[in-house]
Amino acid sequence: MKAVTWHGQRDVRVEEVPDPFVQEPTDAVIRVTTSNICGSDLHLYEPLSPFMGVGNILGHENMGQVVEVGSAVGNLKVGDRVSIPFQISCGHCWMCHQQLYTQCETTQVREHGTGAALFGFSKLYGEVAGGQAEYLRVPQAQFTHIPLPEGPADDRFAYLSDILPTAWQGVEYAAVPEGGTLVVLGLGPIGDFACRIGQHKGYRVIGVDLVPERLERVRARGIEVVDLNEVEQIGDAIRDMTGGRGPDSVLDAVGMEAHGSPATSFIQKAAGLLPKAVSAPIMEHAGVDRLNALYSAIDIVRRGGTISLSGVYGGAADPMPLMTMFDKQIQLRMGQCNIKRWIPEIMPLLTDADPLGVDTFATHRVPLSQAPEMYRKFQKKEDGVVKVQLKPEL
Repeated sequence: MKAVTWHGQRDVRVEEVPDPFVQEPTDAVIRVTTSNICGSDLHLYEPLSPFMGVGNILGHENMGQVVEVGSAVGNLKVGDRVSIPFQISCGHCWMCHQQLYTQCETTQVREHGTGAALFGFSKLYGEVAGGQAEYLRVPQAQFTHIPLPEGPADDRFAYLSDILPTAWQGVEYAAVPEGGTLVVLGLGPIGDFACRIGQHKGYRVIGVDLVPERLERVRARGIEVVDLNEVEQIGDAIRDMTGGRGPDSVLDAVGMEAHGSPATSFIQKAAGLLPKAVSAPIMEHAGVDRLNALYSAIDIVRRGGTISLSGVYGGAADPMPLMTMFDKQIQLRMGQCNIKRWIPEIMPLLTDADPLGVDTFATHRVPLSQAPEMYRKFQKKEDGVVKVQLKPEL
């Protein structure tokens, strides 16, 4: 089959690789009909490259049709249409019973001290083949799937594997009071969806970014936006919009990709050029995140407010302004999304009325063969790229 494979920093290729097959009784194989490029894939494209292996198959936002099943996959059967959550979870361990599916005790990657294994996401999370490919093997398939109805086009359900539940969890974790104000930092796919969800829940939402196309997408839905290119100090600008107090909640949808820290950007890139035996420990322990977005969130949020982190951070030794956080009595919540925890709340919104705009959310739908070019454009923020769907059958 054809698949998108990693070969080095900013070097992904579409190659022929062996077809996946059922290896365990709890496995299934799906024929992929849509796989998205996620902002987290860009972390693997460059800053987290020390944890990647040549030939790793990328892709953790996948959906398709079941073509093969093991003997212990429950009610799942050949022909079923499914979305595949990005984390692999068993559904029956203690953590899964707490709905902390990203901490599944059956699939935790204990070698690296990380949570549940993820599709297409480096050695840190199990080095499981991803779904930017024609076919995908799904471990723990008895639980690691979301049943989908036949009929609507893939766009209706293409974001259930990651970004829509991730945005939903981010807004839930933000704990916005009734009638309160939510600031969303970063209007990539997750930040964009978070704005839509906050608006749907009746909050006042203010989106912040510096990319014109992203700002316009959110503004077109009647949501307030702040262009970072037009303000000197984002905290002052937001306080001016919120009676001098600041918003009740801030959702950081940026993470390590934040702009504004050339030194840290240099460390990330330099680490990627070192031998992996040297660069991986640097990346894991030296604290190489760009924390501008998080620092901004701490400054912006009102006293007693809540910060929700949906953006991915990867360092372990970054300085945190704990005195300010303590003094302002800030609540802080974060973590990988527990996808299936939120599906019952989201599915009723995926109707023909389409209140969240999922049917028109993608900016680009391209054949799998164009993946390398779309990775480049997505990273460079060219050609209006916000969300890319890869279509193996095109």
